[in-house]
Amino acid sequence: MSIRWSLVIPVKTLVAAKTRLAAATGPHRTRLAVAVACDTVAAALSCPLVARVIVVTADPAAAGPLTALGAEVVHDPDRGLNTALRTGAAHAVRIAPGDGIGALQADLPALRPAELATALARAADFDQSFVPDALDVGTTFYGIRPGRPFTPRFGGESRAKHLAGGAKELCTEDIDSVRRDVDTPDDLRAAIALGLGRHTAAVVAELWPPS
Repeated sequence: MSIRWSLVIPVKTLVAAKTRLAAATGPHRTRLAVAVACDTVAAALSCPLVARVIVVTADPAAAGPLTALGAEVVHDPDRGLNTALRTGAAHAVRIAPGDGIGALQADLPALRPAELATALARAADFDQSFVPDALDVGTTFYGIRPGRPFTPRFGGESRAKHLAGGAKELCTEDIDSVRRDVDTPDDLRAAIALGLGRHTAAVVAELWPPS
């Protein structure tokens, strides 16, 4: 079954973003957070199964660049990640009730449109499904087919929460870039090995110029 998708991407206020990268990135941390979100959004918008990207944020410093890429921005009510996602999903239902809805983490700087398409094509076969992160602890994507309840369970050990909620786990070797979120320096190194998007690559080149 082939369906089109509205993807909801939450973007934190930048002062709170990527704090575990602070020691490695110093004053460039917020720039890196914006760059990573830009690469995530750009890759999602380039995916042929994605009809639209809805960014949920309260930070104008993030909203501006992401709007320029083609995302629709919805204000974050600042009541937690899952509330932000439900806010974006409600907007998606209003404008495109016949599309699937997916929640995608904003920190996927190596995301490949083709790998995202693979994940979305598989998600279309299940009422609700998710992609675990590379550590098999968290979640990078949660999606529902059109008309199904949208019940994201992000935060902490969200893989277990989504499994307990009845979502189908989508995990194969050909969607590595969908699973590679970035929270720590080790995560960033793994994303670099996969191949960064142009926005993140430019910031990383300033942080660690070739010797």
